[in-house]
Amino acid sequence: MKKMTNLEAINRAMADAMEADETIVMLGEDVADLEEGGVCGVTKGLSTRFGDRVRSTPISEQAIVGAAIGASLAGLRPIAEIMLMNFTTVAMDMIFNHAAKLRFMSGGQTNVPITIRMMTGIGFTSGGQHGDYLEAWFAHAPGLKVVAPWNAEDCYGLLRSCIADDDPCIFIENGPSYWTPSEVPDDLAPIPLGKAAIVREGSDITIVSYARILNEVVAAADTLAKDAGISVEVINLRTVQPWDRETVLASVRKTGRLIVVHEAVMQFGVGAEIAAVVQQELFGLLKGPVLRMGGAFSPVPFSKPLEDSFAPRCSEIAEAVRVAVGQ
Repeated sequence: MKKMTNLEAINRAMADAMEADETIVMLGEDVADLEEGGVCGVTKGLSTRFGDRVRSTPISEQAIVGAAIGASLAGLRPIAEIMLMNFTTVAMDMIFNHAAKLRFMSGGQTNVPITIRMMTGIGFTSGGQHGDYLEAWFAHAPGLKVVAPWNAEDCYGLLRSCIADDDPCIFIENGPSYWTPSEVPDDLAPIPLGKAAIVREGSDITIVSYARILNEVVAAADTLAKDAGISVEVINLRTVQPWDRETVLASVRKTGRLIVVHEAVMQFGVGAEIAAVVQQELFGLLKGPVLRMGGAFSPVPFSKPLEDSFAPRCSEIAEAVRVAVGQ
């Protein structure tokens, strides 16, 4: 095992994929080394190494995604970077009406093997147009796969699988976690899409989460085990669509309780879909209602104190668990 940051893992995943497959190209605003590899340097070094296969584009998200779709139809396997997840709204026509639907509309004769990378997340005090988690929008679109990695191993393995996939993949990167180190195996490898990971085994309650806020969940589970003797099973969803129903249902069959936690606004979010499926499949086995925790029904605040209170925190998650188990 060794330490690697999320940023390093993403950069290495793209480099390894491009080294192995010459049909992989990359495009996006400022991704080349002349512009220092993007606003956070995630693609730094790649244009020097791979030349014209890495190209900086004008500031036009619709053009970036449209060019990636066209290139994929011509036999390439593009990685398109949209600087911030909020900016995908400009390209939703291309993503939803074209990338997601072309395989269906061609009767399976045409695939769109593109990976659309995007950064988001609270923590930069960048205001209401820069930090939203919009994964539920994309998960609602048939034809798209939606991935939200947590740590460096996730970032490397899931990105490699997205790049190799024949369908369009949305790859969501948490900006404030770019520089967070975590342990990775020496033999980094692709991680199958649609397969969750059990981060911590437990018997009293299951918590399902993904991306940065999983840090808060793990901290809450550690605190509850130490201070209250509550055993929490923590599941890292990894892939939002398709989500790993089997792993989640098996865990909840064991614990009888479930909380779904995400940074995105709670209303109409991913937690609602998971809660509905679990209550439909396991209604007679549940010891209590499935609970959801998410961001406030508000744009992400600019004010630092308000931003800090926008999404569930460790203490709030721990309190919700105590209530759920009757302590």
